[in-house]
Amino acid sequence: MTEFGTLRLPHLPTVIAPDGSDVRVLLGLRGGGMAHFELAAGKVTKAVTHRTVEEIWYVVAGRGEMWRRQGDREEIATLEPGLSLTIPLGTHFQFRAAPDTAIAAVAITMPPWPGPDEAVPVAGPWDPTVG
Repeated sequence: MTEFGTLRLPHLPTVIAPDGSDVRVLLGLRGGGMAHFELAAGKVTKAVTHRTVEEIWYVVAGRGEMWRRQGDREEIATLEPGLSLTIPLGTHFQFRAAPDTAIAAVAITMPPWPGPDEAVPVAGPWDPTVG
């Protein structure tokens, strides 16, 4: 039987994501893990794709944009509180915060994040400013 998990959002980032965003690792179970992502105002992440995981994001604060591409399909979503979006396996993606406000989101990774070799750099539409 799995133990109950209880955790308050850490005050400081736990790790830096492969894309350069600040991550506060939250709880997880066998099927997935949860984390809080934050990117400072005016910053742009590195573009990446994942080898084995899919993600669902929910924006909790700030504004920004996320670029996603799968094959010939490509779009830029406006990030704002209340928006939820998916990053299916194999999707190339990159996000950036608005010039005047940080962006924060909670994401579920399925299966749980396997380690540092999961994210693979790809070409994105914007020049990264982190990492």
